[in-house]
Amino acid sequence: MIKEDFSASRTLKTDPLQADLVIVGGGLAGTCGAITAARAGIRVILVQDRPVLGGNSSSEVRLWVLGATSHMGNNNRWAREGGVIDEILVENMYRNPEGNAIIYDTILLEKVLEERNIQLLLNTAVFEVQKSSPDTIGGVKAFCSQNSTLYELTAPLFCDASGDGIVAFGAGAAFRMGAEAKEEFGEKFAPDAEYGELLGHSLYFYSKDTGKPVRFIAPSYALQDITKIPRYRRFNAKEYGCQLWWIEYGGRLDTVHDTEKIKWELWKVVYGVWNYIKNSGNFPEADTMTLEWVGYIPGKRESRRFEGDYILKQQDIVEQLQHTDAVAFGGWSIDLHPADGIFSEKPGCNQWHSKGIYQIPYRSLYSRNIKNLFLAGRIISVSHVAFGSSRVMGTSAYVGQAAAMAAVLCTRKNLLPRQLGENSINLLQKELLKSGQYIPGLALKDEEDLVQQATLSSTSEFVLQELPPDGPLLPLKDSAAQMLPIAVGKMPDISLWLWAEKETTLTVEFRCSSKPANHTPDVTLETQEIHLHAGRQQVKLSFQSIFSQPCYSFVCLLKNELVKVQYSNVRVTGVLSVFNQTNPAVSNYGKQEPTEDIGMDTYEFWCPQRRPAGHNFAMQIHPGIKVFSVENLRNGIARPTSQPNAWVTSLQDTNPSVTISWPEKKQIRRIELSFDTDFDHPMETVLMAHPETTMPFCVKEYILCNDRNERIYHQPDNHQTRNTIHFEQPITTSRLVIHLKTMQGKVPASLFEVRCYE
Repeated sequence: MIKEDFSASRTLKTDPLQADLVIVGGGLAGTCGAITAARAGIRVILVQDRPVLGGNSSSEVRLWVLGATSHMGNNNRWAREGGVIDEILVENMYRNPEGNAIIYDTILLEKVLEERNIQLLLNTAVFEVQKSSPDTIGGVKAFCSQNSTLYELTAPLFCDASGDGIVAFGAGAAFRMGAEAKEEFGEKFAPDAEYGELLGHSLYFYSKDTGKPVRFIAPSYALQDITKIPRYRRFNAKEYGCQLWWIEYGGRLDTVHDTEKIKWELWKVVYGVWNYIKNSGNFPEADTMTLEWVGYIPGKRESRRFEGDYILKQQDIVEQLQHTDAVAFGGWSIDLHPADGIFSEKPGCNQWHSKGIYQIPYRSLYSRNIKNLFLAGRIISVSHVAFGSSRVMGTSAYVGQAAAMAAVLCTRKNLLPRQLGENSINLLQKELLKSGQYIPGLALKDEEDLVQQATLSSTSEFVLQELPPDGPLLPLKDSAAQMLPIAVGKMPDISLWLWAEKETTLTVEFRCSSKPANHTPDVTLETQEIHLHAGRQQVKLSFQSIFSQPCYSFVCLLKNELVKVQYSNVRVTGVLSVFNQTNPAVSNYGKQEPTEDIGMDTYEFWCPQRRPAGHNFAMQIHPGIKVFSVENLRNGIARPTSQPNAWVTSLQDTNPSVTISWPEKKQIRRIELSFDTDFDHPMETVLMAHPETTMPFCVKEYILCNDRNERIYHQPDNHQTRNTIHFEQPITTSRLVIHLKTMQGKVPASLFEVRCYE
């Protein structure tokens, strides 16, 4: 029993905690950052003011995670973010293809709880920043409402991933809120006052069919006149959750301090919308439906952006400018919304895509005037226009990982964030690449990797000389193209199988991208008019184009509804078909064509189809394309870029293996393997159901053997991109043999990368 007499005052229980890095904010940026830093060996305190992790992606808000892949709706091929966020997305696909937000919560919590270097504080809000000097944070105070405990958190380094920037703001860091004028950075897409300076908040609802009539009596505060929403005719009984992202409000208000006011307005709208669906009589199918869930907190898009040593701008994105300190990439469209949100007469968003992914520099990930403060998530140093792209969660998580790895190196080398960028940026890039963080234009060069000293051999190497005609025969209702990787030299001859309903002429264009690493077919090299007779026929295409550097080529068959194309059931790592179709969800209407000079490019969209669709063209290729060499395993790039960058085995190889040999015995403590989990797949986390739980290109079962043909490791059920194998006692061997035993699908076995360490 506890009994206390009257006291004039009492103090809260106070718990002082210390770590190497304090991360404030448990959205994806903070979560992925904490895991990254903890795995690299430093002690992390992760502070989250909500009961679950994930921020806007959590069950509290339920927005799907997206980044550079943009729902597979742009030309950014193989652009899903890597590292920890990739691991989370792949795991969620494996366990939760139905997109259950609760299951997704458990995956995030599990990933954090498995790291012994992370101390997680849920339901804990930072409310005060303490300074050890005018430009240095000494500690923060936070309060947990659930255990009535005050925490005093100290560390040499802090990372603000809180969304509104509670630590950076309290520390006095320079920030911006709202849109810059066009003149400040020369950004032609900068919005005017009518469009507004801020993106608003959104709040979603879920509905379900109960199978019996359900009535709905709206609360008194529900919006009564649905016609106040100019786009009210878009509402229907089928869409729910983040399909209704355009239920948005608050861009004319203070999106930090007016959040509760914005939430109430969104509640009014949501209940008014459901009242309209249930009781207007326009949706008889809603008679048996009930309102299952309404968000209690809104998903925030924009508030403060803090200034680093570099402010990312529209030109960085559109022109894909190169930065010597690149540590991450983005690729979502520049996606700005009218400030009046759902009450605006304007479209719900205004998305403009670049021709490829863009680099994000390290200088944008720390405060320019608080010495020990990293920035992560949507508050990084960007202009309002660039923020329209960098704000999405896949990109936010990616920069969180980069900031966390920088904190690790600062801890090891006793440096501050700016000093690390000035003295050790190459080391930071190297450590990020080793952790699975792809950085455009960079390849890993790791002198400690024993594979770099070895001789590589394999049982086979795939040569792309035929994709058999065993797939569907489909009409050419939209223009279609086969992407083919070309090394250097003349484009090989191609033979296709086509069927014509009657005599017709088919236009074939041979294209490539204006930038070798891009996948936008914006350069037409050759055009051929092919006369087709009625019926099935094999068509040979000869091209004269010669390539001086590796890239992807596009054999484009332009739309002709009299023609059917024979496809193949064979799928191969780094080989893909794309289609000039539309995806209105990301403002893709087949072609991006600005009607005024807003600093954006005009070009066509050629995007893949999701499996089980999206077959490759059936074709014969002469001479065969040889870009799937075993040497790709150590080229430092673990995903397709301008080339597949994978060792791929022959279709006829039933027991493929790669042998890594050294002239003398080596002691191996750790092996890193990178598999193909289809970086083209966006793997939306919630709401959207997926037909697959594993990616067909991923090796399911593999075995490692030493120079005595003894099994040293067996993985019977892999589905992840990166596999790290630690040996408690080092393996002594002059040879490592990797047997790829089973695939997740009927595809040739493939492997992106092998690294070995003493």
